[in-house]
Order: sequence, then structure tokens, then C-alpha cells
Amino acid sequence: MQKNLNPFGPLLLLIIAIPFCFFAHQISTATAAPYIIILGIAQDAGAPQAGCEKICCRDRWDNPKLQQRVSCLAIVDPVSSERWMIDATPDFKAQLRVLDELAPMPNLSGIFLTHGHIGHYTGLLHLGREAIGARAVPVLVMPRMEKFLSSNAPWEQLVRLQNIALRPLQNDSTMVLNHRIQVTPFLVPHRDEYTETAGFRITGPNKSVLFIPDIDKWEKWERRLEDMLASVDVAYVDGTFYADGEIPGRNMREIPHPFIVETMQRFASLSRIEKNKIRFIHLNHTNPALRRNSDARQAIQKAGFHVATEKERIGL
Repeated sequence: MQKNLNPFGPLLLLIIAIPFCFFAHQISTATAAPYIIILGIAQDAGAPQAGCEKICCRDRWDNPKLQQRVSCLAIVDPVSSERWMIDATPDFKAQLRVLDELAPMPNLSGIFLTHGHIGHYTGLLHLGREAIGARAVPVLVMPRMEKFLSSNAPWEQLVRLQNIALRPLQNDSTMVLNHRIQVTPFLVPHRDEYTETAGFRITGPNKSVLFIPDIDKWEKWERRLEDMLASVDVAYVDGTFYADGEIPGRNMREIPHPFIVETMQRFASLSRIEKNKIRFIHLNHTNPALRRNSDARQAIQKAGFHVATEKERIGL
């Protein structure tokens, strides 16, 4: 029998294998990077909106493909099998179903809430005894939101029966979700009748995403969006209304939001790269930019910006 005359053969193979395994691990980790999924892009009441028979909603009633769910996103880590949602909308049931299909994992690791308007927290009802009957789902909230849910029916029942477990957030204080993902809440000016309003910065190992679905006007904010934009890779920002006068018979100063045309004008001098980061979300049913082939949508794209789309995925 011929003997192996190279005693260093196994060692040589080991030396070659170690960097290869490390390289393969790096590739595996990169392909399994955490990501976000957009689960809805419409304003609190969705599109079509209840009671609306105008042209903006008429065809949506009969065509599910044209319907838009309420603004919401999910954070997914495929390595740790964890999932979080930002906002529990009136479309929670359908959005959880979509999330289960796109990122099938056993549990929901938590829900972040931006504020106390109907499109952003009322989906919590699906966690109660009349529905899922969940056990201690972490709900991450700012101080006034925590007090609101703890002190008012029917939300306090969710807390009392331990369907949800409130977890406090603080302004500009980063919460570490796991070793790869961090979320930082920050206050923004809005109609804060019951709670404060928060935006979120989501940071992964490779990229960061900004989420500000609701704000009154950029000028009312003590911060400059331009500065925050420079520090992230993608920014989902308030696109509720395209322009003034969009809702005939309503005083739009009572429901202040930065019009999309105002935001585009404000950022007209930004570089193409910076504009490309901006994706408008939280669009009202009257907003013409909800329609893919509308003049408004084309104007947004021509100016270098984007409208968020349901099920779009951004790697972190």
C-alpha cells in the first residue's frame, strides 16, 4: 500500500479550508441580512375610505388590486427569526397575514407605535381575548402613549389581561433589538391630542432607514430633515397630501401635513443621490400620487423622488 509521503498534507488542507469557511460564512451572513418590508402606504383610513364614492375611491371598491392598506412596516431578521412591526393599523389582520407569507416565523417579537391616531394603534384590538388572545406581545411606546393605553378602555384591558406588555421608549434613546438591529425613536411635531408622535431610525449592520409617516410641517420641527437624510440610506416620509385644496370643503390647516409638492420644493437642490433616498408614505385616499400612472406620480419620479410600494423590501 502506498503511504502518504507528505505529512503536511492534512495541515495544508486545514490552512486552505479556514479562510474558505470564513469567506463562505461572510457570504451567508450578507445574504441573510435583516431587512424591512412595507406592509401599507395609505393614510389612517386606507384607500378606499369608508363612505367615499368619489372618483378617487370608486374603482377601488370593486378592484382589490387597487386597494391600499394603511401605512405600516415590518423589521425582519432571518438569522434570529425575529419580526417587529411599526404601528398596529386597522389593517393589522391582513398585514400580519402578508408578513407571515413573506417572512414566515413563529412569533411577533414586538410592535412599535408612532402615535395615538386611529391608523397607528387601533390594530392592537386583534391581540385581545375576542381575537388572537395573545400572550404578552411587547408593545414599545413613548411615555404619553404608555399612559394612554394603560388608562383608557378598551386598551387597558389588553394590558390588564397581559395580551400586550408595554415597554417604554425614550426620545433619542436607542433600543437594541439584537446584535444586528437598533431602533431609535425621536419626537416630531404633530396633532398630539392624546399622545406624543414619534418617528424612528432603524439601523442594521449595513444600512439605516428613517420612518416619519406623520408630521405637521417640516418648518415646525426643531431638526432639519436634510441632516437626518444625510445619515440614512432610505427615508420614508409623510406624503399624506399631494397639494393644498385636495379635500374640497375641508380646512386643511386643521389637518396639517407637509404637502408632497412642498417637500419636493424644499429638497429641489439636493443631489440626485439624496433625493433618491426619499419615499413618500401615508398617502390619503384623495392623493393622486396613489395611482401609478397619475400626473402626480410622474412628477414625483421626474423630480427624483419615489412613492413607497406595498411589499417593497429594503435591506439593512
